[in-house]
Amino acid sequence: MASCAMLGPRDRRPYGSRRTRQDSGSRQGMPEPMRLTRRIWTLLAVLALVPAASPSRAADPVVVFAAASLKNALDEATAGWTKETGKTTRISYAGSNALAKQIEAGAPADLFISADQAWMDYAEKAGNLKPGSRVDLLRNALVLIASGPKNTGSDPQVALAPDLGTTLSRILGGGKLAMATIDAVPAGKYGKAALEKLGAWESVKGQVAQAENVRAALLLVARGEAPLGIVYATDAAADPSVHVVATFPSDSHPPIVYPAALLKDSANPDAAALLTYLRGQAAKGFFERQGFTVIEKPGASQ
Repeated sequence: MASCAMLGPRDRRPYGSRRTRQDSGSRQGMPEPMRLTRRIWTLLAVLALVPAASPSRAADPVVVFAAASLKNALDEATAGWTKETGKTTRISYAGSNALAKQIEAGAPADLFISADQAWMDYAEKAGNLKPGSRVDLLRNALVLIASGPKNTGSDPQVALAPDLGTTLSRILGGGKLAMATIDAVPAGKYGKAALEKLGAWESVKGQVAQAENVRAALLLVARGEAPLGIVYATDAAADPSVHVVATFPSDSHPPIVYPAALLKDSANPDAAALLTYLRGQAAKGFFERQGFTVIEKPGASQ
């Protein structure tokens, strides 16, 4: 007789049922390969939501504080730099005095270009400049302007003679002589110094209309609100609504030099690259077209 195996309690189950081996996939009702694929897609979805790392973020623009008289030339020069490098700038134009005071008050900027040495000295003494970064960038000239375009033969040059004060008073009549603020803005300080040197200041000081910067003084003449004004040669060249009637001798006022420097708190590495570009041959043409004289780097070919 064939022997029959005895079923123990653990082996007793309904007829037709099958014992299956359960693994981690079957416990979830999903095969393991499918669960792995689902994990991968979930991970990819999460990564897609993570912001790009900083190297792929667009670089911050170089923030420049520049004297108002630089606007036309510096706009062109920085546009050339952007075209060449893909880097951008954000420029604030104002009187050098206002810019130096804003920097002292903590205004964020990377590069400062002043229209005179005095306000750059101010920023340096306040500890706002990056050591070793200060350079002399440009020169300019000082001119006397009148409203309207130049009419050949009908508007002779004003002679800067000992009787200049009398001549200016006659031309002004009851009108104003437009100047930038004479005790703060570089163009105004240069203009007052020139008139004092030429003996004309006492005759015209009561008729001076002071503007917040040299471009504002230029605008007064261009609009016909003042018959005469004292501005930089580059300002006069930039506006066809005025014309030059006299150029002040360079020895009648302190040298008109535009220094530039990086600011101490700047963390933008592109600022130094921009300053290097502005001192180079690529930017020279932009400045010279506007009437500036570019100060060559020491050792540069003349």
